[in-house]
Amino acid sequence: MWQSVEAVVVPRTADLGGLEVRRAMPSIRRRSVGPFIFMDGFGPTMFGPGDGLDIPPHPHIGLATVTYLFDGEQVHRDSLGTVQTIRPGDVNWMTAGRGIAHSERTPPALRAGGSTLSGIQTWVALPAAFEEVAPSFAHHPADDLPLIEDTDLRVRVIVGAFEGQRSPVATFSETLYLDAALDAGGVLALPPEWEERALYVVSGRVEISGDEFPANRLLVLHPRETVAVKALEPARLMVVGGEPLDGPRKVWWNFVARSRERIEQAKDDWRAGRFGTIPDETGYLPLPER
Repeated sequence: MWQSVEAVVVPRTADLGGLEVRRAMPSIRRRSVGPFIFMDGFGPTMFGPGDGLDIPPHPHIGLATVTYLFDGEQVHRDSLGTVQTIRPGDVNWMTAGRGIAHSERTPPALRAGGSTLSGIQTWVALPAAFEEVAPSFAHHPADDLPLIEDTDLRVRVIVGAFEGQRSPVATFSETLYLDAALDAGGVLALPPEWEERALYVVSGRVEISGDEFPANRLLVLHPRETVAVKALEPARLMVVGGEPLDGPRKVWWNFVARSRERIEQAKDDWRAGRFGTIPDETGYLPLPER
């Protein structure tokens, strides 16, 4: 059907407490790309004065969450005692491992006057050998991430290596994550060394091997093939990929594991309050009824 694109995923849209999200993975057409098993694009959302993002404490196991903003700010708090504001271009990498709880909220200063919020939330499944690793949190400001600039192309290396530049973000498996901004006519060349790759068109319109694709599409690329992505108008792309998963994963709510039994244990742990407490937080997200 397409020359260089294996599958096209049209994200399904949902409203999460006033925040519009577009879920590209998991989907019927693609469960994962490399170690990435979840991708939500969100916003742009306008919050009025006194309003903002309010995601109360909730748990994770078996994965790392990666928050990356295009606009706005949010405050991360977790059961390790971490309090970290994330701003556009920064990376919040939270390794859940055997279990962590966290919350995500609009900072009080922005909440008072109203604000906007947009970005991408992804989950990276941990390799089997690290599924039960101790939870941890790492923050990397935008200035610490390599930026590759050309006449009509700017690429920030969020995770992994590209064009000889490597991100300082530590991972448990070979992972690629790029934020690419292209002027009209700009071309992003993706070499073939990553076995699994996909790009999410945040904005603009692109052409790949003569085929055109609009914004809000996840384009899964054929493996082991050099692919040139041309912007037909100013465009922003998120490129994900890397080493494939070392076996299938089960995903239920915020839990990722190789077995149903491990997910059932995580459910019991959350009900019993065994994920720890988050300083200066009240309330929590209960387990879904189904």
